[in-house]
Amino acid sequence: MSLTWTTEQVLALAPDAASAKAGRELATPRKWVSLGRDRQSAWGLCQGSGKSPYQTQIDLGEPAFRCSCPSRKFPCKHSLGLFLLLAAQPEAFPEQTPPAWVTEWLEARAKRAEQRAAKSTRKEEPADPAAQERRAARRESRVAAGLQELDLWLCDLVRSGLASAQGKPPAFWEGIAARLVDAQAPGLARLVRDLSSLPASGTGWQERLLERLSLIYLLIEGYRRIDTLPAETQADLRSLIGWTQSQETLLAEPGLSDHWAILGQRIEQEEHLRVQRTWLQGTESGRPAMILHFAHGTAPLDTSLVPGTCFNGEVVFFPGAYPLRALIKSREGAAEPLQAMGPGQTIASAAEARAAALARNPWISRFPVLLETVVPTYREGTWVLRDTEGSLLPLHPRFDRGWQLLALSGGYPLALFGEWEEDHFLPLSAWADSVFLGL
Repeated sequence: MSLTWTTEQVLALAPDAASAKAGRELATPRKWVSLGRDRQSAWGLCQGSGKSPYQTQIDLGEPAFRCSCPSRKFPCKHSLGLFLLLAAQPEAFPEQTPPAWVTEWLEARAKRAEQRAAKSTRKEEPADPAAQERRAARRESRVAAGLQELDLWLCDLVRSGLASAQGKPPAFWEGIAARLVDAQAPGLARLVRDLSSLPASGTGWQERLLERLSLIYLLIEGYRRIDTLPAETQADLRSLIGWTQSQETLLAEPGLSDHWAILGQRIEQEEHLRVQRTWLQGTESGRPAMILHFAHGTAPLDTSLVPGTCFNGEVVFFPGAYPLRALIKSREGAAEPLQAMGPGQTIASAAEARAAALARNPWISRFPVLLETVVPTYREGTWVLRDTEGSLLPLHPRFDRGWQLLALSGGYPLALFGEWEEDHFLPLSAWADSVFLGL
């Protein structure tokens, strides 16, 4: 095997704490009837409550999982237990030829990958270009009407004074958001719904609300002049309003080949969806890339991108003035352990890079930053990062592991990767004593 997995990396794949706990209990050879592995896969038979043992298997290249148990969680406790055992005791897995049930699964996965690749390169002509143009024109008209109504709503809110926002009922925010959905502008509706929590967000809420209102107003004014703007800015505006990009069309475009380090991952709940952001960075190009994955309800999220690993592959970016979101077009070989997080930045240089990005796309809400030598410090009731130049950057209020981070650093500088959001930094991973740790 080319990749040595750590316990932390495996546990990061668990769908919930209960699955992680159950997986730990199964991470012992006595729980398994048989075990085996080769360069691509690992497998085992785990005796459950039924007559026949469960067939559990892992494709180590992504990783991907399959188990014959009835669990609807993904990966299930058996998959986690097998993976944890492989990480802790690889010697318990004799190298041998995979059984038929493993080979058949791997072949089926390879066939599906070939079909997806063929589909991504096949360009389909629209069935009825004229009808497509009429639908596009109708949507443009509805969006324009929705933006006009939103403009009036914003102006009324500002005229009445921002202080009045604290007394607004939920229906005040939801009403205009619902009308924007009807106007086929779901992206704008989401931005408006996000406003509703700001009046109760504590000290400085007025400034935060005014900044968000200003960005929405800028979006409205930009759309009114969209034909005069560069193509990249047009793409940003349309994406923010709610137009979607065909992934098949995007994957047919040339991408950027590089050795991609997976530096961080975060999962958040947005209404009925779980949203997974995975951050990559090209070790040669230095370019960051954000891979988004969505799951509804209990549907599994993507487990193929494990923080702390790296891979050779081609990534294609969504169009924009400062492209961050991307799709993985192809991957070559199996993932490998991360040997270093790469050259980082000081807080001042990171601030300059973020300012340059915002100058090109002022709607970037989360900016990826790799800080090379920072020390977590507790000052006046809040946690901040201090670098070797003496610059300070507050940690995000949502980050509640400041003492753990300080213990990890031992009071000495360490490398941190995370998201710079507004005036705060949210750590996602750390590099200390040549070890990658997810946060």
